Amino acid sequence: MKKRLLSVFTLLFSFVCFGQTIDLELFADGFTAPTEIAHAGDDRLFVVEQGGLIKVLNSDGTTNATPFLDISNKVSTGGERGLLGLAFHPDYSTNGAFYVNYTNTSGNTVIAQYTVSGEDENVADSNSELILMTVDQPFGNHNGGCIRFGPDGYLYISMGDGGSAGDPNGNGQNINTLLGAMLRIDVNVGALYGIPADNPFAGTDGADEIWAYGLRNAWKFSFDSSNGDLWIADVGQNEIEEINKMPGNAAGINYGWRCFEGTQEYNSDGCSLVDMYTPPVAEYTHSATNGCSITGGYVYRGSTYPGLQGMYLFTDFCHNKIGMVDSEYNITYTDAFSGNFTTFGQDINGELYVAGGNSGEIFSIVDTELSTTTVNTTAFKVYPNPANNIITIQSGNAANATHAEIYDMGGKLLISQNLTDSQSNTLNIAALPSGLYILNITGSNGYNSNHKLSVE
Repeated sequence: MKKRLLSVFTLLFSFVCFGQTIDLELFADGFTAPTEIAHAGDDRLFVVEQGGLIKVLNSDGTTNATPFLDISNKVSTGGERGLLGLAFHPDYSTNGAFYVNYTNTSGNTVIAQYTVSGEDENVADSNSELILMTVDQPFGNHNGGCIRFGPDGYLYISMGDGGSAGDPNGNGQNINTLLGAMLRIDVNVGALYGIPADNPFAGTDGADEIWAYGLRNAWKFSFDSSNGDLWIADVGQNEIEEINKMPGNAAGINYGWRCFEGTQEYNSDGCSLVDMYTPPVAEYTHSATNGCSITGGYVYRGSTYPGLQGMYLFTDFCHNKIGMVDSEYNITYTDAFSGNFTTFGQDINGELYVAGGNSGEIFSIVDTELSTTTVNTTAFKVYPNPANNIITIQSGNAANATHAEIYDMGGKLLISQNLTDSQSNTLNIAALPSGLYILNITGSNGYNSNHKLSVE
C-alpha cells in the first residue's frame, strides 16, 4: 500500500510540475542596482546595492529608512564593480557577524567581516570592519562577488578570472592564483581565517584557499538546502552560458575554463586531457535564447508551491526569462518579463525572490497554476480556501467530482473520501493541523485536478 500511495503522489506532482506557470509579484521597490538578497535567519530580507548600501526589507514589503550598512566610501562601483555579496554567519543570532564582498577604491576584491550594532538589530556597526583578504584584480570586470556559507559551516567565495576577455593571463587553470576559482575558508579560527584541512590544495602545491577552479565569472552560486549540492552559474565568453552542479563535498573540481566554454573547446593552449574537466550539467547558447549573461539562483525548497519542488531557477540579464532546470537537467523558460534581472534571493522559508537591476524592484516568485495538464481547474471549485473545518467541492459542467484525497507535503495520504452528490460535496478537514496540503479531485470522464489547500 505504501508503494502505491507513493506512486500516486509522484504522478500527481509530476503533472503539477509539467503544468506550472511562474509569475512575478511586486514585493518592494525603490532600490538602486540591487546585487544580492539575503536573510539573517529571521523574516527580514537584506538587499545589497552595488553602490555600497545594504537595506533592511521587512516581511510586509516596507524598507527601513536607515540603511543596515553604508560602505559607499570604501567601494568602487560601475560596470561589474561594487558591493557584490553578503552572507550572514550561521551563528549570526549569537555572534552578530556577517560578511561582505566588494571591490575597493583601487578596484581589488575585499572580503570583510562586520558585526551588528549592540543597540539596534537593524543597523550594523560600521566601524567593526575586519578585512579577511584582499585579492588584486588585473582588470575591472569578472570580479565574481558571491559569498555563501555552506552546510559545512565554511565560507565559500566565487572569484572571477580577473577580467578582460578570454582569460589572457590563464588564471582559470592556474591553481596558484585565487582568481578563476571557488574559495573555501574557515572564519571561526585564526586571526583572520583558517584553511579547512580537506581543501584540495591545503599543504601542497596550489593556493590553500581553493576549493574548485576553472571558472570564468560565477555570477551567483548556491547550496541546495535539501542535500547540500553546490550549483554554480558561470557566465560564458561568446556563446555559451553554463550551469554546474556537484555534491557539496566534492573537492578539487576543474570546471574547464578557459579550455572550454561550456562543453565546447575554447582555447586549448596549455590544456591537458579532456577527462580532467567536469562539464556543466546544463547549458544554453546566446543565439538560441537571446541571452548574454547568466544569473544563478536556487533550487526551490519552499512549501508554498509544490510544483516547483526540486527545480533550479535562474535567469539571464538579456532575455529576462526565468529558467528552470529539472531533475533530468532539462531547461524550460517562462515568457519574457520586462526589465533586467540581476540577482535572486531566498527567505527563511525557502521562498524565492528576484531583483530588477534597472528598475530597483524586488519580485516574489509565484507558481500560478497547480493543475494537471489534462483538465482545467475550473472543472471543480473548492471553497473556502484558506479553510478551517469544512471545505466544499463543487462540480462544473465538464465533469462530476467522484473522489477526493488530501496529501501532506511529504506525500502521506491523510483523507480519502468518495463524493456522491453530483454537484456539491463537503469534506471535513477539522482534524488537519494548520498548513499547506494538496487536494486531489478525480471525476467522471477521467478528469483529475490538483489544488493547493491552505488550512488555518
